[in-house]
Formats: sequence, C-alpha cells, structure tokens
Amino acid sequence: MLEEIEKIVLFLLEQQGLLAMRLSSLGEEQDALSQQLTEAKVAELQEQYRAAGQDLLRLLAFVEINAIGLRKILKKFDKRFGYKFTDYYVKTRANHPHSQLKQVFKQVGIVAVAGAIFRNLAELEDHKESYISIYDQLDLSYQDPVIDSIKAALNRLSNSTNFLQFLGKHAMLLEDGLSDPAENNVDERYNFMSLLLNLVNTFLYMVNTYIIVPTADNYTMSLGAAATVCGIVIGAMPVAQVFSSVYFSSWSNRSYMQPLVFSSIILVVGNTLYALAYDLKSITVLLVGRLFCGLGSARAVNRRYITDCVPLRLRMQASAGFVSASALGMACGPALACVFQRNFKISFITFNEDTLPGWAMALAWLIFLVWLCICFKEPSSVIPSEAYTGKTAILILENGCTQPLLLSKDGKQECADQECDDDDNDDGGQSKRSRKPVNSIMLAYKLLTPSVKVQLFVYFMLKYAMEIVLAESSIITGYYFVWSTTNVAVFLACLGLTVLPVNIIVGNYLSNLFEERQLLLASEIMLCIGVIMSFHTLIPYSVPQYVCSALITFVSAEILEGVNLSLLSRVMSSRLSRGTFNGGLLSTEAGTIARVIADGTITLSGYLGESKLLNVTLLPSLFICVYAIIATCFTYNSLY
Repeated sequence: MLEEIEKIVLFLLEQQGLLAMRLSSLGEEQDALSQQLTEAKVAELQEQYRAAGQDLLRLLAFVEINAIGLRKILKKFDKRFGYKFTDYYVKTRANHPHSQLKQVFKQVGIVAVAGAIFRNLAELEDHKESYISIYDQLDLSYQDPVIDSIKAALNRLSNSTNFLQFLGKHAMLLEDGLSDPAENNVDERYNFMSLLLNLVNTFLYMVNTYIIVPTADNYTMSLGAAATVCGIVIGAMPVAQVFSSVYFSSWSNRSYMQPLVFSSIILVVGNTLYALAYDLKSITVLLVGRLFCGLGSARAVNRRYITDCVPLRLRMQASAGFVSASALGMACGPALACVFQRNFKISFITFNEDTLPGWAMALAWLIFLVWLCICFKEPSSVIPSEAYTGKTAILILENGCTQPLLLSKDGKQECADQECDDDDNDDGGQSKRSRKPVNSIMLAYKLLTPSVKVQLFVYFMLKYAMEIVLAESSIITGYYFVWSTTNVAVFLACLGLTVLPVNIIVGNYLSNLFEERQLLLASEIMLCIGVIMSFHTLIPYSVPQYVCSALITFVSAEILEGVNLSLLSRVMSSRLSRGTFNGGLLSTEAGTIARVIADGTITLSGYLGESKLLNVTLLPSLFICVYAIIATCFTYNSLY
C-alpha cells in the first residue's frame, strides 16, 4: 500500500506543478496587459482560468476517489482483524515529518492553486466592471460556478461543515459526485417559480399535518368517541402517506406538475371532509378526510424536483430551503390553532376551533392549486440524467494518465466510490457495478449495509419518540394540568421553533468540534434521558417536569435527526440518489411508519385509561431507544 500511496502523491504533485505553471503563465499575461485590458481580453482570460478550475476539479476528484479507496482498505483491515488499525495508522502518519498522507488528506498545494484561481477571477471581474477609479477595491466575494464547485469539493474532502450544508443534508438528496456533465441540461429544466411552489407545497403540508394536534382530542370527543381516538385521527395521515410516497415518487419519473395538481385536489377534498365531519356527526368522515390528506403527500415530488431540476450550484440552498420550509410548517401548524378560537354558523355549517383548521387548509390548498396551474413550468425533460458517480474513478487528466489506488488481480479497478457497498463482500472486489437508478424495493434493500440499516432504525426511533410527545400532548396536559387548547398550541409552537436554532448550533459549531458518530451517540443518550424523565412515578406529575422532559426529548430528537441524516447521506449508496426508491423515500418511509405505530400505540393504550396513558406509551419508546443505542455501539466503528 505504501508504494501505491507514493504513486498517488507523486502523480498529484506532478499535476499540481502543471497547474501552477499554467496559472503562472496566465498571471504573467494578465500583468503584461494590465494597462490595456479590453472586455474581450478579460472574458478570454476568465475562460482560461475557468478551464484551469475544471482541471483542478478533476484533480480533486482523483484525490477524493483515492482517499475513499484508502479509507475502505483500512476499514477492511479493521473488519477482518478485529483491531482498530485505522486509528493507529492515521495517528502515526498524519503529522509525521515525511508523511505522504498529508498530500492526500490535507491538500495544502491544491488549496494554494484554488486560491490563485479565485483571486484572479475576482480581479478580472473587478476590471470588467470598472476602469474608472484606482481606489476601487477588489471584490473577493465574487462568485463563479467553478469557484462554488471547487469550494464544495474542498469542503467535502476536509469534512468541514456549515449550517447550510448541515441543514441541506436533512433532505436526503444524495450527491452523485464532484461534477455533473449534464449540468447544462439541468439549467434548462430549472425554474425559480417552480422551485418556490415545491417549497410552498412542503410548508403547507407540514402545517396541514400539525394544525389539528391541539384540537384532535376535543374533536373526537364531540363526535362521541374517546379522547385517545385522536391517535387514530392523527395517525390516519401518515398511514396513507406510507403508500402515497411510493406512487408519487414513481409518478415524478414522468411528470412534476401532474402529481402536484393531483395532490392539491386530494388535499382540498380531504380537509373539506375533515371539517364537514362535525356537522355530519361522523367519526368515519373525519378519518376518511385525514386519509385523503395523507394520500396527497407530495414530499417525494418536492425532493425529486430539487434533485433533478435544480442546478448543482443551487442544490444545497434548495435542500436547506426544503428543510426550513418543513420546520416552519411544523411550528406554524399548532400556532395557527390559537387563531381559530371562534364559534359561529353559516347556514348548516359550523365554524369552531375543531372545524376551522380544516376549512382554512382547504382554502389554502385551493389558492395554491390556482397558483400552481398559472405559474408552474413543467421541465422540458423529466427523465433524470444518469448518475455521474463511478465515472470519476476513471479520470483522464491532461497527460492522459491515471493512477488508481485499488486494482484487482486481473487489472480491473475495484469500485472505490464512497457510496459503493462492497465493504461487506469478501470476493476481493467485483468489476464495476451498474450505476442505474434503483427502481425496485428489493434492489434498494440489497444496497443497505448493516450500518445504514441501523441508521434508518435510529431515524425510526427518533420519529417514534417525537410523535409520542406531540400527538398525546393535548391529552396529557389536559388530564394532568387542565391546559386549554391555546396553551397546548403555544407549547407545541415553541417546541417547533427550536428546530432551526438547534440546527444552527449543531451545523456551525458542534459538527466541527466532534465527529458526527459521537454526536449521534450522545444525542441518542440524551433522548433516552428525556424519555426516562417523562415517566410519572410516585411523586406528583408537575408542569416543570413535563415541559423539561418534553423539551429534552424533542431537542435531542432534532439534533439526532440532523446528525443521523447528515451521516446517512454520506454512507448510503449513491445509486439511491435517483429513481423511485431513493434515499429520501426510504428515510421518509422509516419516519412515517414510526409515526403510524406511535399513533396506534396512543389509541390502544387509551383502553387502559388516561391515568395510565403516559407510562404505557413511554415504555415502547424507552425500549426502542435503548435498542438503538446498543445497535449504534455495535456499528460505531463503521460510521465514518
């Protein structure tokens, strides 16, 4: 392996030298013409610097593919010998005076080359914009697509994280590689208003999900059912969403507008039925209305639009917007319940705190439907381009030479893709696999490694714990503290508002101080502590105990969700970035099934009486949480 690393480093230094000579020559040409730079000459020099930037991107791809290959070799040592060889190897070589790993992992020379490209492009842009004053200052904040791509590649190699990247990964939109050869086609499909409509759809759906939580128990009792039947009412939506996510994901292979229109119509009908159930005195109509709302879940379409139609340079911002819209909707839903404290009748239709959420959401979806039909632009081609990952393993640089790290005995290159799932194969590496999108649930399951399965279970666990806290909040607070609907709504809205601040702290600070797997385990333990604190023991149950335990559970679950999905987006197979059964769909299904089971648990526990509801619903949550911690500990070493 030492000889292979030496080959990589020498080849890397050779290419850095060629790029440095090229940039030096361009710099001399730029200096020689500094007094007589015309707009045409500036544009020509900029194109040459961008071409150098593209070559640097290919070199970064070469570094990444070999760094990933080295990581996989070390993981195989750990797995087969049962000894943590990776830590020893990296610690003894990372800072050694003659270490060649520095070139692979620290990219000092590459950063210097990138800096030269950034500075000269900004300087040329400054020249192009103004030739008037010698006091004009150089704008080093100038952004260019090639600069954005290089920065993203460097961040990926150095594992540095900021809030935008951390939040964007929550959407589980897996990246296909450092660059996309079909990026021009993506630019043609992109439309800002269409993206905005997808984000508004996401926001409205989350509002629709949580707007009924503070009043669901009162609504079921007004129809003659027990308060705990609210678990079925709340859970009816995710039950339908389990199925709707699949057919919407499949539908988005052919069109984006059609499923969005269908979703909006279904949601108008579902919310109308939910509201009419009060005057019809029918719990069946109420449940059918919520089932229709779940059948209108188009979150899979929203994700696919960002993946397939948003340019790479804007994809992280769009992903962060998707997550922010979801978080804002989650907070606004319960908050809006406070506004609907009215009681009046028009003809035979009743408008009160129970029915107004349904009527308001029906009107909101109707307005959205009109806006959608007027402003949405169907992309020219809805067939996603073939994933680029895997092609970066064969890099043809200027001298037509490559230095791959992993070679099998017959001379074929073993897949060194970060997302490739050959870690658990003992056949010494197969020839390169198909990179086609996954459109079969069985094939998607086969691509899940043990560590990915554990992380999906962790996602199930945190969604289960969150749903228990949220869905039974109105019953628990009404039984123990006699809280009004307004008090419950304000409490849930405050919980929802913690999402973005918590993610800012984790994304900007904690993720740069600790490994993500460390944060994962720590947040699981904190969530378990929050669940334990929620139990009603011998002492009287108090408001401070409930609020503190709910806050710890919810915030820990939010941190856990962010870290888990960020880690999952790195280790899940890149073949799951596209196609019907993509990584976003799998994580959504795991979370949705957790919510269904949690809501069912609340309803079933209600047969034992409201006095026992709290402890009975917390017991499964505690068991699942402990099991998730144990499973994480067993797969801890494989979470890189």
